[in-house]
Amino acid sequence: MANQKFAKYKMASSLGTIAVLAHAVIVLLHGVAHTKLGVELSAWQKTYAAIVIVATPLAAAVLLWTRRVRLGLLLLTASMSGSLIFGGYYHYFAVSADHVSHLPPGEAQGLFRLTALLLVATETFGLAVGLLGLQSVQVKT
Repeated sequence: MANQKFAKYKMASSLGTIAVLAHAVIVLLHGVAHTKLGVELSAWQKTYAAIVIVATPLAAAVLLWTRRVRLGLLLLTASMSGSLIFGGYYHYFAVSADHVSHLPPGEAQGLFRLTALLLVATETFGLAVGLLGLQSVQVKT
């Protein structure tokens, strides 16, 4: 029984870490595209991105390898949800320079569009890992 529990934790920790690392690389590349195109974020958006999109997933990945797996999964779920909603809204719904169809001219448009789409994919994957991980490590009473 203890081996099954350990296997569930290890699988959730591994997949969660993969999601966070892939997300971090894509966030970095997306930031490069933002810079090259001159698409600026407001002060509150920069703060939100720094906390929810960058720092919280990294903290979650660390916690996934400690006794605090459940907290790590909760942070992973919350950060990926918050990232998906924020990015989805600004990249695909709000009409602004941050929208994939309203980008300023520049050679980084392709990188911006690709990374915006890949962010949706990694955030959806991270959200699924978090939710399924929480369900699988749920304490049975």
